[in-house]
Amino acid sequence: MSAEPLKIDTSQLKDCAGSLRAGTRVLLSGTVYTARDAAHKRIAELMKKREKLPFPLDGAVIYYAGPTGTPEGLAIGSCGPTTSSRMDVYTPAMLDAGLSAMIGKGERSEEVCEAIKRNGAVYFCALGGAGALACRCITSCEVIAFEDLGCESVKKLTFRDFPLFVAIDSKGGNIFKEGREAWRA
Repeated sequence: MSAEPLKIDTSQLKDCAGSLRAGTRVLLSGTVYTARDAAHKRIAELMKKREKLPFPLDGAVIYYAGPTGTPEGLAIGSCGPTTSSRMDVYTPAMLDAGLSAMIGKGERSEEVCEAIKRNGAVYFCALGGAGALACRCITSCEVIAFEDLGCESVKKLTFRDFPLFVAIDSKGGNIFKEGREAWRA
């Protein structure tokens, strides 16, 4: 992994995602949307019906997270990543619609990896088990869709130097595959 993390704003991500490489550490700032299984299912249904989405996918970043209640003095409660593979069935279509990046934990399917390459996108991993620390890098939180889903509602977050690393890049770099190959060697 790189020595110093890159500071990136989400507004620049669409233009720079293609230059990021697996293993690069990043401090991400800007607008990020939360969405998990139930929200992805609803977004996919809206896409199929060609109805308005809760947020524009073009250039967007989705964080697979379901934050806990908000304690006093913070913008959000514990906000750690959820296992990303649960969203894999929906992800290629979202990437084809312009999604720039996803944040979660764990491996992705081959279909998602191909869609990342095809669309010049990136998959970031966040440190699992550190949601109580991660929430300190989130400065605002607003529920924008599917409020009935509770912690799985779609939220608009503002990140400030949220620590991540590139897990799968647009050129086929993949820390999960590379790690297994190194272990076998």
